Amino acid sequence: MKKYLIITILFLSSLNLLGGNFRDDVKFFDEKNDTTRITNILIEAEKISKPGDRISAIAHKFIDVPYVAGTLEDSVERTTVNLDQLDCTTFVETVMALAYTAGERRTSWRDFVYNLRRMRYRGGEVKGYPSRLHYISDWVVDNSHRGNFTEVTDRIPQNRSVIKTLNFMTRNRKLYPALADSANFAKMKEVEQGYINHQFPVVKTNSLGNKAVSQSLREGDIVALVTSNKNLDVSHLGIITIVNGKPHLLHASASLKKVTVTTVPLIDFLRKNPSLTGIRVFRLNE
Repeated sequence: MKKYLIITILFLSSLNLLGGNFRDDVKFFDEKNDTTRITNILIEAEKISKPGDRISAIAHKFIDVPYVAGTLEDSVERTTVNLDQLDCTTFVETVMALAYTAGERRTSWRDFVYNLRRMRYRGGEVKGYPSRLHYISDWVVDNSHRGNFTEVTDRIPQNRSVIKTLNFMTRNRKLYPALADSANFAKMKEVEQGYINHQFPVVKTNSLGNKAVSQSLREGDIVALVTSNKNLDVSHLGIITIVNGKPHLLHASASLKKVTVTTVPLIDFLRKNPSLTGIRVFRLNE
């Protein structure tokens, strides 16, 4: 009994509930409707046992939600919850946090916010703009280390290794208003120091035409689309959904301005976008 009491106290403390500051650290787009919607999604999703199926079911609920970029940008870094405006990253993070929370058999919006924060920020703690996991490689390393999900790219046939130095953000400082602050810029430089000649696995676009490769992709897999930009690893995120036996991409589309499923299979979507060179694949832990 004492053990469970300690665990509960630690959990509540991590949510800042003991200090009564939890809501102060969270920015809702529409708190009343979002908290109700989150709870309803979690109640439905906790009945789905397989993580991939859970992710897919939740992701499909967001189809046609408008694409809006920059919803996380604010003068104060806080855990932002916005179910009504999504970009490719916030879409995937939101779905993953909901699926993870439902997998824990938790149905409170507070539990969802806790897990969203754990996935979005280094070590699960909000400590300013540089604590957000901006680079997907950084996001993968940090979350994999803490057991939130696993990269499975190297388990897929015909994968190969790529080496890149990730410094796109500081090389393009003007694209990121928060980096006008010298302290934020210096801290982002420190983050990038950990990703000099960073090696990661990729399944190249043409390999997706191989039957064994295609069949290795599952419903609900998280996919990161690798870019040809030499200073950046990934430029888009989405979720695999199988349509007529072939993997398609369920994603927040900047061009179509909404969450949608690609009309063509994933391989054809990549081929139509020559700046995309392949994919990385991640799965929630069982």
